[in-house]
This record gives sequence, structure tokens and C-alpha cells, in this order.
Amino acid sequence: MDTQFLVSFSIIIATFALYIGIAVYNKARATSDFYVASRGVPPVFNGMAIGADWMSAASFIGMAGTIMLLGYDGLAYIMGWTGGYLLLTFLLAPQLRKYGRYTVPEFIGDRYDSHTARVIAAICTIIISFTYSIGQLSGSGVVIGRLFEIDAKLGTMIGVVLIAFYAAFGGMKGITWTQVAQYVVLIIAYLIPVIFMSLQLTNSALPWLSYGELVGKMGELDRELGISEYFAPFTNGTKWQFLALMFTLMCGTAGLPHVIVRFYTVATMKAARWSGAWALLFIGLLYLSAPAYAAFSRFILMTKIAGSEITNLPAWTKSWIDTGKLQMADGNGDGVLQWSELIISNDIVVMATPEIANLGVFVIGLVAAGAMAAALSTAGGLMISISSAFAHDIFYRVWKPNSTEKTRLSVARWSIVLATLFAGLIALNPPGAITQIVAWAFALATGTFFPALVLGVWWKRSNSQGVIAGLLVGLAVTLGYIFAAKYGGFTILGIIDTGAGVFGATAAFLANIIVSLATAAPSQKIQEEVMDLRYPEQMVYKDGEVWMSEDGSTKA
Repeated sequence: MDTQFLVSFSIIIATFALYIGIAVYNKARATSDFYVASRGVPPVFNGMAIGADWMSAASFIGMAGTIMLLGYDGLAYIMGWTGGYLLLTFLLAPQLRKYGRYTVPEFIGDRYDSHTARVIAAICTIIISFTYSIGQLSGSGVVIGRLFEIDAKLGTMIGVVLIAFYAAFGGMKGITWTQVAQYVVLIIAYLIPVIFMSLQLTNSALPWLSYGELVGKMGELDRELGISEYFAPFTNGTKWQFLALMFTLMCGTAGLPHVIVRFYTVATMKAARWSGAWALLFIGLLYLSAPAYAAFSRFILMTKIAGSEITNLPAWTKSWIDTGKLQMADGNGDGVLQWSELIISNDIVVMATPEIANLGVFVIGLVAAGAMAAALSTAGGLMISISSAFAHDIFYRVWKPNSTEKTRLSVARWSIVLATLFAGLIALNPPGAITQIVAWAFALATGTFFPALVLGVWWKRSNSQGVIAGLLVGLAVTLGYIFAAKYGGFTILGIIDTGAGVFGATAAFLANIIVSLATAAPSQKIQEEVMDLRYPEQMVYKDGEVWMSEDGSTKA
């Protein structure tokens, strides 16, 4: 065994032991522990857990690679995902926390007083979370495959076993504190390489300020090679695709069930708002670094790898070729590797960069541990969402309302295990790159939950028939467009499958509003509950007026 393997393996095993120890220490012993961590998580730690939940394999592994390959057009991911947290923090999270439920389907079922809406919402949760989890398990396969120098598919199955164990054991309580630790690991693992690369290439320890000078140099290299310039906008898609993708990711963020449920783990509306503020800070550390990471990686590849003799390439290239994620071929037979002959998957850029930049075995191992932390943290949250949708919203609230707490916990844990195994099987041969698969999950959330939640909180006239129509129409339109664009070549204004949410959301909003207006209004009780959501917790909406206390004894 070489030194790099031993160091990487030791760091990953140490972090795994930490995660499993935290999960065991914080084992869920009641359903409130399992679903909402007993609503006792402080906002700053909840912000870190949200950050870890959010900075998935797509963000950690795929984001910088996507920007490296797409240039300006890749920024739609950063702007969309970050903007979505502003939408969620100010538009939905505090109101959903005030309603006091465990899950998004439970909010929809109770807000619209409909078991049918609850079941449809639960099915949508399972579809969205399942799609998202395929990307995470695929990402864990990339990391484990490189570490053991085995096929990424075998690495995926190892990741499945790890995730199934600690997610099923700890529930939301265990996952929350595990995610706090995972955030610390992944952000350190992300920042150290980009700071060291900045020192190597620009003599500055502030990559966020220094990478601009390299972007200018890359423009000159791009012109010499006759390829589209790195910072030129809309060279990899139309302007409409850029805007549609940004909209889809933004609204999808505000509608993702596994993200929203994190705001249920705090005690108050105020704590929910502060959780969102802390999450933006913690997420911003990575997202502001991703463009710098991408620029440095591309510059090193263009200047130190492209133009090298095929027989004299660095040793790291063979290791990545073995994973199936890197391809090199001397197409013109001149014995020199041209930029156009280098085919690198955007899913390996972050993982490979420490080796490309020769940053040492410790940094390589640290990045591997950070990537695993990102994939595991998000996958754990997704599995809790799938479990809660089935075990709580369908099994308990609809099918077996008299089941004991022990039975409910058992069903919840087994549903996590089965969902992880099933998602892992699909992740063995994923239908797209990690960021693409994740974008589909966001499109589905945009077309289903975003309209249902926005109208559910801010339009008291929306009723059960309207939300059912909106969920079904939005799901059908989004799925239909994804399949038509990816497999049928059908597009509108150049908008491809990753921007499908813009059509799903439009259709869902229209369906919900039209059907709600064409049918009877919700009861007066429900309408007052909706109005009540808009005010701080000490204020209550009652009899058409706002009161300062829960018992209605003091008028505002």
C-alpha cells in the first residue's frame, strides 16, 4: 500500500468513526427525536447542519467541475442555489415552523384538510428525494472508487451500506449533530486546497480576490486554442436556459422537503429565521470559493497537463483513468496530449485537483474525507425525508393511525434501509452527471412543492382541490419536459432538461389558482389559520384582527 492510500484511508476512517459515534450517542428514542430532533437544535448549529445538508456531492464534488467546464454559464448553479435560501428564509421557513408539523406532506395535508393531498405530497417527496439521493450515492462512489482504486460502482455500494446504517440508527437527532461535524470537515477540506493553489499560482492566500488575474490569462489561452472563452456568457446554452436553470434551482431550493424539514428542528419562528441567516453564511464560504477552485484547476490543466508528452504524464492520471472518469487519447498521433484530447468528468475535478496541483498526501486525504462528508450528510437528510414521507405521512397519518411509537420507529428505519439500497442500485449506472441529476430533483420540487407552499402560506383561498390539481399537473409537466428534452431532443427557447422547473411551476400555479377559484373556498377556520401564519408567534389572527397573545386577551 502506498503512503497516499494509507493517509487518505486513515482520515476517512477517523471521520467515519466520529460520525457513527455521534449517531450512536444521539440515538433517536422517540418519533420527535427521529423526525425533528425534538425541536431543540440551536440556530447556529442548525445553520451548520443546513449547510452540510445542502452542500451535497453536487456542490462539493460537482460544482467547481461544472464551472470549470462551462465557465460563465456554470454560475447559474451558484446564483440559483444561493438565492433560493433567501426565498426560503423570508418567504416560507418561519411560517412553516409556526404551523408546527413534522414534514412538508403533513403541512400540506393539514393546511388543505385533505388526506389525498397528503398522500400525493408524500409521493412527490419520495420521488424528489430519491432522485436527489442517486446523485449523492454516485458521488460517494467516485470518492471511494478513487481511494481504493476500484470501479466507482463498487464504491457506490460501499457508500450505500454506510449511509443506511447511520441514517437509520440516529434519525434526525443523530443526523443533525453528525451534519454539524460533517460541515466542519467538508469546509476545511474545501478551503485548504483552494488557498494553497492560490498561493502557488498568485502568491496570495485570498483566492476569492486573486483568481481574477488567471481568468484573464485563460482568455488568451482559449483564443490560442480556438475554443470558446471561459468567461464568455451563453456559449454552452441560450440565455433562456441560463435564466430557467437559475429559476429552477432557486425555487427548487425553497421547495426541497429535506431542506425545509431542517427548519422544523428549532424552537421558534425567530430561530428558524436565524437558522437561515447562519446557513447562508456557512454555504457562502463554499460557493464563493467554487469559481476560484474552477479557475485554478482549469489553469493548471491547460498549462501543465495539456501539451505534455503522452508517455510522460503524471502518475495521478492513471489512477483516475482506472475509475472510468478520465479519458486521454492521442488522437492525432503526435505523442503530445492536446487540450481537446483530454476528457475529464466534471465530477472528479475537486477530487483530482490536490493531485494535479501536487498539494501532498494529507490534503488529498482531507479532500476525500470532505467529499464523503458532503455526500453522506445530504444522503442522510434525504433518507430521513423518504422515511418520514412513508412512515409518518402515509403509514401513520393515513394507513395505521393507531400504531405504537415502537412500530412507527421500526417502519421508519426499515424504509431508510430499503430506499438507500434501491437508490444505490440506480446510482450504479446514473442517468447523468451529479449536478444534472440534482438539477432534476430541483426541477421536480419547483414544479410541485414551491407553488403548493407559496399559495398555501400566502393565499388563503387556495383549497384542497386546487393543491391536488397543482401537484399533479406540476409533476406531470416537469417530468414530461425532462424526458422530452433529454431523450427526445425537444426544447422551448433552448431550455433543456435542467430548466424544466420553470414550466412545471407555471403550470402548477395556474392549475392551483384556476381550480381553487372554480370550487368552494376553504373553511373559515383554515383561512384564519393561514392568516395567523404570517404574524410572529406572540401574535394571533382571530376574528379578522391581530391579537398579541395566544388566548386572544390582548389586542395589538
